[in-house]
Amino acid sequence: MIRSIDDYADIVSAETISAIFKKARKLYNKRICNVNATFLGGGVAEILGRLVPLMNEVGLDAEWRTIHGSPAFFDVTKRFHNALQSGPLELTEFTKSLYLDINEEFSKFTHLNSDFIIVHDPQPLPLIKFYTKTQPWIWRCHIDLTDPHKELWGFLKNFMIRYDMIIVSSEKYKKKDLPVEQRIVHPAIDPLSLKNMDLSEKEILKQIKNAGVPTDKPVIAQVSRMDPWKDPEGVLEVYNIVREKIDCRLLYCYNLATDDPEGMTIYTKIRKKAAKLVEKKDVIFVVGNNDVLVNAVQRFADVILQKSTKEGFALTVTEALWKAKPVVAGNVGGIPVQIEDGETGFLVDPHDYKTCANRVIKLLKNPKLARQMGKKAKENVRKKFLTTRLLSDYLDIITDILQ
Repeated sequence: MIRSIDDYADIVSAETISAIFKKARKLYNKRICNVNATFLGGGVAEILGRLVPLMNEVGLDAEWRTIHGSPAFFDVTKRFHNALQSGPLELTEFTKSLYLDINEEFSKFTHLNSDFIIVHDPQPLPLIKFYTKTQPWIWRCHIDLTDPHKELWGFLKNFMIRYDMIIVSSEKYKKKDLPVEQRIVHPAIDPLSLKNMDLSEKEILKQIKNAGVPTDKPVIAQVSRMDPWKDPEGVLEVYNIVREKIDCRLLYCYNLATDDPEGMTIYTKIRKKAAKLVEKKDVIFVVGNNDVLVNAVQRFADVILQKSTKEGFALTVTEALWKAKPVVAGNVGGIPVQIEDGETGFLVDPHDYKTCANRVIKLLKNPKLARQMGKKAKENVRKKFLTTRLLSDYLDIITDILQ
């Protein structure tokens, strides 16, 4: 469903919407092109799916392109993604050539004649090398750059320095050795999307029952891609500790992004490890390919567990907080920007399973505390992490660069 900016009037102030239109005046008919790796799956696609229509509504000429890559290309870029988040990598001439060749090939049949280009994440990063630069370019990095693989960073930095600006999600991701202006912009969710809009109790239960989830026990849910940094295996370990104290159920609501070839391997591994619990329906896997179902899962769950070991920002945390749900999450990456420990949720060392489990147990045993945290958390999201704020931030940045 395509929403109008007017539809947000009941969520944000009239002053907020008026300010967006005022900012857009200087940018009427300016052509803005976003480039990323996939149209479906993951936070970047969700952000662009809402942001681009709103840019057009307020007077810009905005579009969205996705790079066309082979399975081998996306395997390489997934390894690059992991390595930028401190994972191991053997950087060979073959992998570098494959990475560059796909980007060069894409540039041959994709004309980027806009007034302003925003490139998202590592997959299309080198595109800038294969165009005659006649307009400002921004690289928007959505991942955790706290401790990138040194050799890969050196290779990719050759492309980053061609950009006019780099946008990251946290102060911790700024790099001193990168002689390019770096700004912080927090990602955001659309409160009116199918994934985040209000649902009736009847609709929530309908979605849950249709997904085969019993309703007789408290539910801990992890909503995320099957990704090593989301640590679904560690989530299972935490659940095993929790269920020694409380009879509850673990629900994995997962999706598999088209640019992530690693997901199915991880899913198979976790499902095998949890096989006996799956048979008892104490652990349930639900494919989150339906936004209304994901919405229902987050609203139905008693606790959301996002025990990531690395995290660019974690929009699944933002989504849960918007639904006034208590969240226990890893104290990593962009998550601490969203959660005030002990006030709007709990932050934990993601490797400390016992403490993590104790926080979950505390929330399951104290529904009043969970409700208090959830109420504060939702108001914080309203102020800081909604689409209207993100649109406003991008209008500021585009204006600054074009001046």
